[in-house]
Amino acid sequence: MKRNIVIATVAAAALIGGGTATAFATGGDDDSAASKSSVQLKDNDRKDQDDRDDQDGRDDDRDDAAENTAEAKAAKVTAADAIEAALADTSGTAVSAELDDEDGGLVWDVDILKGKTWHSVEVDPGTGKVLGSWVDKDDDKDDAAEDAADAARINSALKGASVTAADAAKAGADKGTVTSVDLDDDGKATAWNVETTGKKGAESEYNVDLKTGKVTADRTDTHDDDHGDHDGQDDD
Repeated sequence: MKRNIVIATVAAAALIGGGTATAFATGGDDDSAASKSSVQLKDNDRKDQDDRDDQDGRDDDRDDAAENTAEAKAAKVTAADAIEAALADTSGTAVSAELDDEDGGLVWDVDILKGKTWHSVEVDPGTGKVLGSWVDKDDDKDDAAEDAADAARINSALKGASVTAADAAKAGADKGTVTSVDLDDDGKATAWNVETTGKKGAESEYNVDLKTGKVTADRTDTHDDDHGDHDGQDDD
């Protein structure tokens, strides 16, 4: 459940000297990091790999794999540790965590739900330090109503659950480097969806049961992708 946000100007000003701040934010199309991450990935780091791919005619999948590998290796702080750091800063229930590239800098973007209020916390994947935290508040009535509905649905889904987002991240770590943990978008969610990156950059998805912690492969995306390949159509 990736929640796009724009940090209020006052929050950015408050963070010039570093540290953690809390501010109100409104919905938007672009993400904006609260403070600069210690993990900066430059395009030049992948130039040699890109050149090799261009020369031998390999497709964009090779580029994506190289990028996935670089990001996974650069994140020294695990998803589980990032979630725990975010919860130490902002109390509530962690609903999602994603390793996100923002203008060349990597951050763990953690969504926390407390009652009906959404909070976003960004954690440095290199140090585990909280870069910023704020309330995700939308002034648009329709969007606010949708956020409230999401909160109610998630609170209901997690009621009685014994497996947390951090637990799911730890369980998924046996399959590869966890880059994303999210509650299944199904209206009757019964599992956490965990995305991992393998040693060669291959991405995989797993479901972690909310009550038992059992890990199973998520075949949904694979089936859809294969169907797309067979009929010769793409998303364009």
